[in-house]
Amino acid sequence: MKFTKMHGLGNDYVYVDATKEKIPDNISEIAKFISNRHFGIGSDGLILICKSDICDFKMKMYNMDGSEAQMCGNGIRCVGKYVYDKGLTHKNKITVETLAGDKTLRLNIAKGKVNTVEVDMGEPILEPNKIPVDIKSDEHIIKDLLIKAIDKTFTFTCVSMGNPHAVTLVNDVEKFNVAKYGSILENDIHFPERANIEFIEIIDDRTIKMRVWERGAGETFACGTGACAVAVASVINKLVEREVTVKLLGGDLEIKWNKENNHVYMTGPATTVFEGEIEL
Repeated sequence: MKFTKMHGLGNDYVYVDATKEKIPDNISEIAKFISNRHFGIGSDGLILICKSDICDFKMKMYNMDGSEAQMCGNGIRCVGKYVYDKGLTHKNKITVETLAGDKTLRLNIAKGKVNTVEVDMGEPILEPNKIPVDIKSDEHIIKDLLIKAIDKTFTFTCVSMGNPHAVTLVNDVEKFNVAKYGSILENDIHFPERANIEFIEIIDDRTIKMRVWERGAGETFACGTGACAVAVASVINKLVEREVTVKLLGGDLEIKWNKENNHVYMTGPATTVFEGEIEL
């Protein structure tokens, strides 16, 4: 199977053109094998680029534990770069079908190749039952959910960007033990589909530092949907403006929560690392 290794701010995936390659039935097991950094290619997961009946392309993604995920902001930017750089499209504006809905991508071209991609991530989902968050409350927005993990109690604001996120403030995000608490919080009983956990520090009203524990993957260098959720949560709590820079371990993302149409826009880079062929 031919593949391309790509990353968005260090959030790396193996990409396969499923319009040309024969995809095995045991794709979850294949995703686990491919993602293994010692015995496989090494990645945060596997992304298939497929034909779509309703959009230009369809994205199917699998975490490193083999579970299928709805959406990945860094991953979809790389899909945009892949299809343009490989000549599967000549358009600089495309649509991509995902389990989290159809997304529109604007491809920023430099020297004939995609450099950065702006993704219309759609409207944030704040209703508890749609995120989903299992909580008995009449509140329409969850911004004070208390969860205890080991020796700490965290206050979460919950947002879905097609996948569930729980955002909490910490004093020093660089020194915070993400692995210790993230692995517990991901599987908390409040999150029936598990959750991505974002630990953030507000630098100023236009800058947020963030680290993320992704469900099914552990801590990653970046999470696009997470950065969007962090921006929305921070605006809800009146901590930042509606246009912010989110600083992740792998680099920066520009996030805008548009007041007029309620859509969240994410802009960031997409990078090709190498190509190869693997025997399955």
